Amino acid sequence: MLKIDLTNSEAFMELLNEEIAKNFLGGAGYACRYLYNKLDQKTDPLSSENIIMIMTGPLNGTFAPNTGRWVVCSKSPYTGIWGESNCGSWFGAELKKAGYDGIIISGIANKPVYLTINDDKIEFKEASELWGKGTYYTTEKLKEWFGDQKAQVACIGPAGENLVKFANIVSEERAAGRTGMGAIFGSKKLKGIIVKGGKIKLDVANPEQLKEMINKARDTVKASFATQMLRDLGTSGGMDMYNVTGELPIKYFTHPQWEGAYNISGATMAENILVGNRFCHSCVIGCGRRVAIKEGPYRTAEIEGPEYETLVSYGSLFLNDNLEWITHINRKCFDYGIDTISSGSIISCVTYHYKQGNIKTEDLDGLKPDWGKTEVAEKLLERIVYRKGVGNLLADGSDALAKKFKISQDEIATVNGMEVTYHDLRSNYGMAIAYGMGLKGPSHNLLDAYYVLIGVPLEEIGIEMVDKFSDNEDMAELCSLIMDYRALYSSMIMCSFCNPLPSQIAKLIEYTTGLKFGLDEVKQYGERIANLKRLFNVRMGLTSEEDRLPEILLKIFSEGGAAGKSPDFEKLKSLLYKFKEWDPTSGRPSIKKLKNLGLNDLQ
Repeated sequence: MLKIDLTNSEAFMELLNEEIAKNFLGGAGYACRYLYNKLDQKTDPLSSENIIMIMTGPLNGTFAPNTGRWVVCSKSPYTGIWGESNCGSWFGAELKKAGYDGIIISGIANKPVYLTINDDKIEFKEASELWGKGTYYTTEKLKEWFGDQKAQVACIGPAGENLVKFANIVSEERAAGRTGMGAIFGSKKLKGIIVKGGKIKLDVANPEQLKEMINKARDTVKASFATQMLRDLGTSGGMDMYNVTGELPIKYFTHPQWEGAYNISGATMAENILVGNRFCHSCVIGCGRRVAIKEGPYRTAEIEGPEYETLVSYGSLFLNDNLEWITHINRKCFDYGIDTISSGSIISCVTYHYKQGNIKTEDLDGLKPDWGKTEVAEKLLERIVYRKGVGNLLADGSDALAKKFKISQDEIATVNGMEVTYHDLRSNYGMAIAYGMGLKGPSHNLLDAYYVLIGVPLEEIGIEMVDKFSDNEDMAELCSLIMDYRALYSSMIMCSFCNPLPSQIAKLIEYTTGLKFGLDEVKQYGERIANLKRLFNVRMGLTSEEDRLPEILLKIFSEGGAAGKSPDFEKLKSLLYKFKEWDPTSGRPSIKKLKNLGLNDLQ
């Protein structure tokens, strides 16, 4: 581990804590256990006392399928609970090649700095020339100054510098988003990190058996229908289907269907602007879209295309079907270093409540939002990034807007202060638990019932298909198991789109680490890590009252694919508590459960 003290510009080497690694593997699990006793409810996430960790996982660098990811963890400045941002690109693999399982960053620099890591040579360098610049310019200059175009960069843009609470850390047109990790970098005056490795040869327990299992796992993933869909159409491939089934959020979660969905779908992207696939390190799927717009106001050379969540955020949620503009705004968000889900949702929230009469033109610097009015949306985004005018309020999120204008929390699509993501829970009841009881706030990745229920093969560990409109014990048990399994994923680390057989994952871990690992361990480790994150949240002040959903997400539609459907969230919540053995008042895991998982020493 590399420990960075920004206050004193000092770097130290710290051996991986083997006890933590043996019980929590790596990634988010390791980070959560490491930070558990170091942070508490009084820790200001944007102060020098907060610690932020960048972690790889034990499979990183092995070329096991889709294990090139890295994760950034801390106490979130946006939610006040567990903050975890998972990212693709090649940064994590390069960090591993340099000899580090992770970076532990504390303190605050007295002026903007960036960090260079060249194997065991660590340097702190002044970043004043980069402060105020976007992530594209920053990445280009850091590589130029470093003298190696193959070095990998993770950096922030103006949103992080201005402490926008949902700012991202960006790496090569990939983002560690959602929970405000970019704002923590900004608060510490850390502009970015550039890393180049090569001296370290990865040491694994059983190299020949690992190689054989990697090939089997890769073959399993390649043969999956979900893989083929993601490769051909990207994450946006589901846009048309979701519009039919009612899973597509429209007009700030208030409409069941939209005729403009096809214009921003994966099929339309493939037909008009797609030029190739994008693969992260060790990826066998290639869901990333490389696009180019050949003419018009948004003309551009080849860049990263928008993912499904961005297409919803600046498309269907806002009633805008201009794919080229969404591609343009996606690039701006990458450059600003700002989360597309939260920023787009906030702009749609403003539009919705402006049209409802809850906000006036004079409250919005004279702007007049309307559905699909892209020029106003772009102005609002810029104000948010630079905290100008009303943007200073919106940079703190949708809840800040509600508080300022006395709007009911039931009319704001957030949970634990963070905007929900874009798989409408009226069409898939499992997403009610994902949003209402998520381990980092509402997330479609840490409990992806929407994805599992299209037929992901996880029967080996009891994850089986159920009716997606179930709000009974079957759905609660399914969600409990998915929550645990994805907690394991966040610690290996593996992309949640990549699903080898759980028995193959067990052997990948065993042959890499030397730990005895079978299906029992797959379930046990996942459950231990998920409950650890829940304990962390309780330690930060979370109670069962925060496990909730706003009414705007539950109102029943009279038409569309989810007509007449809405989950009984309180019932699902009660059932999940039962399966998890969480106390219905405090929200804390039971003493018996903690003892069984080896977590009983945590207070």
